[in-house]
Amino acid sequence: MPEKILKHNPLFNPGHTACAGCGQAMTIQHITKALGSDVVIVNATGCSEVYSSKYGESAWGQPWVHSLFENSAPLGSGIAAALHQRGNKTTRVVVQGGDGATFDIGFGLISGMWERGDDVLYICYDNEAYMNTGVQSSGSTPHFANTTTTPAGKKNHGSQQYKKNMIDVALAHGLRYMATTTCGYLDDIENKVRKAMTFSGPRYIQILTTCVPGWGTKEDMAVDLGKLASETGLYPVLEYIDGALVNKMKVTKPKPVEEYLKHQKRFIHIIKDPERLAWVQGLAKRNINKYGLDK
Repeated sequence: MPEKILKHNPLFNPGHTACAGCGQAMTIQHITKALGSDVVIVNATGCSEVYSSKYGESAWGQPWVHSLFENSAPLGSGIAAALHQRGNKTTRVVVQGGDGATFDIGFGLISGMWERGDDVLYICYDNEAYMNTGVQSSGSTPHFANTTTTPAGKKNHGSQQYKKNMIDVALAHGLRYMATTTCGYLDDIENKVRKAMTFSGPRYIQILTTCVPGWGTKEDMAVDLGKLASETGLYPVLEYIDGALVNKMKVTKPKPVEEYLKHQKRFIHIIKDPERLAWVQGLAKRNINKYGLDK
């Protein structure tokens, strides 16, 4: 194998077909490094499954299995139970999926996994719509976002629904560890994955990952947009242990939400709409107040 290829992370190899500038693929590079090799990954249907495992090929250097949108969580629970039954005390189980699999289709079975207290880390790649199937709105799609099922026009202003708060949902299940972050903070992603793996029981990490075709962004914006999402207050970066907020990324001087929205075609219809921009700015302010990000 050429020396250039050997320098890549062998746990998530090059040659997959993710879009150039994909925030999710970049995130997976860091998650796999943090997880190490003694892990079984269950991947729900979604972008990551499609571009990493075309028939006859696989980018994964860890034991990896694809399941459906809805049942990746119970499959992960079953694998964890089987490992326990075999006396395997080292191999851990990770289930991962997009926001469609997490917020919508697999929601009930994820809740069951958490309710049972199964020893599984669930990672959600939150790109805020069904990007793999044509950019349809999901339960994670932000208010006013233009998607193919919530199109913006002369009388419509994009999605009229509100992003589901999975942070509160996860906390209501009493998880041992729960964290959010974005693809703008790659070291934070690695650190939170490593910390999550020090706990047993149900754990949840939600990561905002940008999507070039779905968001309508330039290919070199993933890290910048990930940071702007946090710096405006629109995507709080948090860490909870046993229900207590132990770490947060402070937003003492929040940037105007326009700085984040103007780079995304899905929001271009509200950039010159003071009323709707004010609503989004108010959402950022409510997030900052709710989680005390300015303190």
